[in-house]
Amino acid sequence: MLTFLGKRLLQLIPTLFFVSVIIFSLQQLLPGDPAVVMAGEERDPEVIEQIRKQYRLDQPLPVQYVFWIKGVLSGDLGESMRIKQPVLSLIAEKLPVTMQLASMAIVIALSIGVGAGIVSAVKKDSVWDYVANGFALWGISTPNFWLGIMLIFLFSVKLGWLPASGYVRLSEDWRASLASTIMPAFVLGNAIAAILMRHTRSAMLQVLESDYVRTARAKGLLERTVILKHAMRNALTPVITLGALEFGTLLSGAVLTEQIFSIPGFGKLIVDAVFNRDYAVVQGVVLVTATTYIILNLLADVAYILVNPRLRG
Repeated sequence: MLTFLGKRLLQLIPTLFFVSVIIFSLQQLLPGDPAVVMAGEERDPEVIEQIRKQYRLDQPLPVQYVFWIKGVLSGDLGESMRIKQPVLSLIAEKLPVTMQLASMAIVIALSIGVGAGIVSAVKKDSVWDYVANGFALWGISTPNFWLGIMLIFLFSVKLGWLPASGYVRLSEDWRASLASTIMPAFVLGNAIAAILMRHTRSAMLQVLESDYVRTARAKGLLERTVILKHAMRNALTPVITLGALEFGTLLSGAVLTEQIFSIPGFGKLIVDAVFNRDYAVVQGVVLVTATTYIILNLLADVAYILVNPRLRG
């Protein structure tokens, strides 16, 4: 296990380097000149030139990259050109919001998706199988913005049980915080649950036809033991990969859902940064998101080994 982790950690270094180069290069393709945008309506040439010098926009791209990567390695992601605030503080402010929303969404998705997938596979061609497949089709086909609006109409407007929008931090009031995020979390988790259900069902059907499952049943083991201990454990491998990737997607920001429920998370931050040509914020947010994806893939590989001991060799 330690050898495996060591090799994977060493692989992260060149991966993160190439990711940083790609992020820095692609953001240069954003249309418009950030110095002109920051200069305002008057666009005084002297002011524009001063802005370019201040943010090293007048330097060659390799020089800009060196200064940027030095700052990143020292924990400095730069300063927002628009609001004059450190990018790291902006990310530290928005990340817990998106982290809470993503965590709740993935818990909902795993609880519904994996459970429905197992039931659908075990009860193949039964009423439960058709219901689970119908749910998966509905979850994949339903647009998030429509489902969000319908939930607001039902639980906020008609029943008055939950707030229609806004966000309350966990540190301020955990009950109000959960109330303000449960609907957007369900909207996000609904689609992922449908995808997880289909993958879990497919993996379970394949495992249930394997020789070791038939052997376990021939030994007289309880069906519950066969399903939960032998079949499900081996069927979880593809689900782990999918769950890790979907969690990374959630952490990158769910723009539409955050807009509908007025959640001040990563989605709104990155959209505002792109429209304002705020290069430093775009680079910082995308770098954090890409790093999160890489770390989640590493954790997924570790989970493979923990779930399936045969992979340890």
